[in-house]
Amino acid sequence: MSLLDQLAAIVGPGNLLNTAADMAPYLVEERGLYHGSAVAVARPGTTAEVAELVKACVQDSIAIVPQGGNTGLCGGAVPSDGALVISTERLNRIRAVDPVDFTLTAEAGCVLASVQDAAAEVGCLFPLSLGAEGSCRIGGNLSTNAGGVGVLRYGNTRDLVLGLEVVLPDGQVWNGLRALRKDNTGYDLKHLFVGAEGTLGIITACVVKLFPAPRETATALVALPDPAAALAILGAARRASGDAVTACELVPRIGLEIGIAHVPGVRDPFDAPHPWVLLVELSSSRPGGLKDALESVLTEALESGTAHDAVLAQSEDQRRALWKIREGVPEAQKKEGGSIKHDVAVATSRVPEMIARCTPAVEAALPGVRVVAFGHIGDGNIHFNLSQPVGADKAWFIAHWERMNRIVHDIVADMGGSVSAEHGIGMLKRHEMARYKSATELELMRRIKNAIDPDGRLNPGKILP
Repeated sequence: MSLLDQLAAIVGPGNLLNTAADMAPYLVEERGLYHGSAVAVARPGTTAEVAELVKACVQDSIAIVPQGGNTGLCGGAVPSDGALVISTERLNRIRAVDPVDFTLTAEAGCVLASVQDAAAEVGCLFPLSLGAEGSCRIGGNLSTNAGGVGVLRYGNTRDLVLGLEVVLPDGQVWNGLRALRKDNTGYDLKHLFVGAEGTLGIITACVVKLFPAPRETATALVALPDPAAALAILGAARRASGDAVTACELVPRIGLEIGIAHVPGVRDPFDAPHPWVLLVELSSSRPGGLKDALESVLTEALESGTAHDAVLAQSEDQRRALWKIREGVPEAQKKEGGSIKHDVAVATSRVPEMIARCTPAVEAALPGVRVVAFGHIGDGNIHFNLSQPVGADKAWFIAHWERMNRIVHDIVADMGGSVSAEHGIGMLKRHEMARYKSATELELMRRIKNAIDPDGRLNPGKILP
């Protein structure tokens, strides 16, 4: 029996794709920067099938690339030549929801929005939230340690997981689906696989934490003179609300302007233009007091000159309209031509300094470049994106990617920051690892990789330089 016949027998009729047309969506990443090729795409429906696929690949020395929703931005799920893509899309069952333990057990192929909905059905919240939540899958969120807009309050994906089920590179299944909040029995193995981008094992299921559903939310958009003012408002809001700030998102004037130009529903709620706007949201499972607390913070900020203007949402429709301003920035950037993206993080207190240092540096290196620095200022993660000069050729602009990376990443590294805050490494930032990770860190990572996957079978060419 040929390998393809063996793989088809494992996953069943229609679940092994090997024609160019059928495989095409699985071979290119979100932004089209990377294109791969594969021997086939397998769509297993159970963990046992995943294990059998892996064992078959071991016998024939075939590389394996796990893939979730394929929404990543760093090429981490693009297959290398001759690899088998294992798509988790059919591993899409919610196995259990426990509102007493505040836990949910889901298979890796569950769409993030479906996990959120399953939690909401029992009056709970799964707080991981990001732009791709309608198409990304929880296994991919775990594999990349996704961030999103709720990190300030709830942490990254790593902070939300209690247990994992993982198929190892030799086909063994590690069942670590424990819902324990406290387990001090040696190495915490799940954290090896969270953020490993499928290079150490294939996550097939997880137990995640739930929280009481919010019963009150207060949302405001604040007009600011500079990013430093955003930190002052963030601190005041945390103190006034009993640390109930759920999201704190910074948007520059250019981000609002391109949103108005390209994204339906985006409008400027203020009478005059302002250099920066800050979206602040508070939430609590105990109703009462949040809007008053936020209004008090805004009043004080306006009186002191820290803020220039503010809008406090009075309805859910108004709340959505304010969020549209933040959520519209990435969509609008696509319409503005080429975009060189930097997913960087520094200590929250140093975000204004980082923006102030990086902006003139890139503008001097590439006249006309438009800096669109936006995102999660509350946790120190800014998407320091660069839009091409007006009228420039996109290919010419994208050719400057590496040079712009060096400028921005060198400044961020000098500030003790990270060149990948929430998007992962994949192929896009492999070589940045060699520049910014210490030799000791890289050696430890290689030892772990060699110990768990000595043949380098899982997701080759990703993360490690």
